[in-house]
Amino acid sequence: MRFGVSLPVREMKNDLGAIRAFAELSEDLGLSHLRVPDTIINKNAGHLHEPMTLLAWVAAFTSRIELCPSVIVLPARQTVLFAKQLTELDVLSNGRARLGVGIGSNKDQYAALGQDFRTRGARCDEQLLLLKSLLTQEKVNFSGTWDSVEESGISPSPIQPHIPIWYGGASIPGEKVINRIARHADGWFVLCDPNDYNSIRKKIDNAALKEKRDPNRIQTEAGVAVVGPRKSEWQSRVINWETMGIDYICLRTLGGDLTPQQHLDKLAKIVPEALQIIS
Repeated sequence: MRFGVSLPVREMKNDLGAIRAFAELSEDLGLSHLRVPDTIINKNAGHLHEPMTLLAWVAAFTSRIELCPSVIVLPARQTVLFAKQLTELDVLSNGRARLGVGIGSNKDQYAALGQDFRTRGARCDEQLLLLKSLLTQEKVNFSGTWDSVEESGISPSPIQPHIPIWYGGASIPGEKVINRIARHADGWFVLCDPNDYNSIRKKIDNAALKEKRDPNRIQTEAGVAVVGPRKSEWQSRVINWETMGIDYICLRTLGGDLTPQQHLDKLAKIVPEALQIIS
């Protein structure tokens, strides 16, 4: 099991020095990845940087840590443009991009971006097909309900032959989401209670087999907060997830109303403890 961390941009706000220090410290401590969430417009979003732009900046002063925008509300975005942005992130980071996608639940954001909230699931299925083609083929021919591409491609190509695409949905994913993960995803962002994990994982595995995919190729990542109401439980939660076979844990210093320096201090304290737990 490997550890990553959520970059606490909501609480660090425009303190770019602190954001940089947090990213650099994460890499120095040996964490596997940085995650940045996605909200473009929202009535109550709080302070949130655009993840693709922010991670392109982070790529310039890091060299090893994986950069994971997650989850991008893909149906709210233009598919070809986003494929170009993701490719650029992979190039600028020398092959360190991992993508998390979902469909979101914010109707206002869809309306503001001129997209249909009601068809977001079906559109996401189509987008994932086109996105994979654009990321892996020099010339693409694609004719769908929402997007069409004729004998065109993205240049430069990504550094990675296959940028990992992960999916995040509801805490208890429905059949359509399970099938989307089984058909398209390299990984699943686990939001459910540990008590529900095995039954959901079994459904995903069965759906993957129907798609003629190896279920073991669909990895998993759960989040663990190290501050806030459950801060006293974080070590036991890590141990529990490890026993269940989770591949990654995303540590979160968000939610405790910490100052930027307190975020850095907390990260420096808990990462060695986390690594000791699984050693």
